[in-house]
Amino acid sequence: MARTRVSPKYQIVIPKEIRDRHGLKPGQEMQVISKGNVITLVPDRPLSAFRGILRGMPTTGYREKKDRRP
Repeated sequence: MARTRVSPKYQIVIPKEIRDRHGLKPGQEMQVISKGNVITLVPDRPLSAFRGILRGMPTTGYREKKDRRP
């Protein structure tokens, strides 16, 4: 498990193995989400990065909202 430390200026360094695994680049923006005692960093991705992500997904056989059970 990778570890890091908060600097006196409240900065952290994301370990190299994590940067490489997720393709992070200098200057990339991150979303910071705090829930309970957990802080999560989520990299912002351009909308174009999601092009084709749902290709091949079936679009039939879903019930309308009014036909679902309560």
